[in-house]
Amino acid sequence: MMDQTTTFPALPPVRQKPLINEETFQDSILWNLFLITLGSSVCAWALNGIIIPHQFLSGGVTGIILIIHYYLSDLSVGLLYFLMNIPIYIVGWMYIGRRFFLYSLAGLFIFTAAVVWIKPVCPIEDRLLGALLAGIVYGAGAGLILRSLGSAGGTDILSIILLKRYSVRIGSTVLFFNTVVLTVSALFFSLEAVLYTLIYMFVSSHVIDMVVTGLSKRKAAMIISSRWKEISRLINSDLNRGVTVVHGEGGYSGRQENILYTVVTFRELGRLKNIVRQIDPKAFVVVTDTLEVIGHRIGNQPRW
Repeated sequence: MMDQTTTFPALPPVRQKPLINEETFQDSILWNLFLITLGSSVCAWALNGIIIPHQFLSGGVTGIILIIHYYLSDLSVGLLYFLMNIPIYIVGWMYIGRRFFLYSLAGLFIFTAAVVWIKPVCPIEDRLLGALLAGIVYGAGAGLILRSLGSAGGTDILSIILLKRYSVRIGSTVLFFNTVVLTVSALFFSLEAVLYTLIYMFVSSHVIDMVVTGLSKRKAAMIISSRWKEISRLINSDLNRGVTVVHGEGGYSGRQENILYTVVTFRELGRLKNIVRQIDPKAFVVVTDTLEVIGHRIGNQPRW
């Protein structure tokens, strides 16, 4: 039975301090505007090049706009998107941080301009392939935008509110809003169009999750070894990661055990295994995925 914990703080890194701090760089205005611009351009490419030509539907604000556009083709998609985001931004002003709001306001103008100006021609005629490609491209663009400190409006703002307050994953929220609007859309469009759109939205929601959190996935490791002190020191010095020692007891043997608990990045996982293997090949190691990690240096939750 576990009765107490002892935490060993990470030793100071031995490598030279970088000239540019990574966290400061990610906070820079130019970097975030670049992510928003690139993501908006990619989304606009998917919207004007695949989704609209194939008469796909969508969810959230974009879905409502497409319904209006298909019936009233003279109305600009970009203008409709801008106007319908006004009430959402009013809600966002009350519930989200000022920094996120200001970046999102810039994102709204950038996304609107991208939709108006980017008019690509996609040679794909097969609707199934078009749905798959639209999901990949649009999801990648939306994920890039959400990797910044802002958004491009729409349900992104509502998704961030739910993530911050209730830890609901962004992709799940997007899929929910998409499903609601798509259900209503099924009353006005063919079942075939709805099914193709479901494929596009399903792929898009998973790509969004992968871009926002999947590429920065953290791994939690629990290590049981008689040479736990040596392993702990090497994790501190070689990986520069903190280690928590949990004192437990074997359920069958009744022997006291020291369990090491640490969180590393996906790229550091191989080095962690090598450390354990070199010191104690018989060590018992359990590695698990993490949904979110909040904390200095090792955290991977977006800083909205």
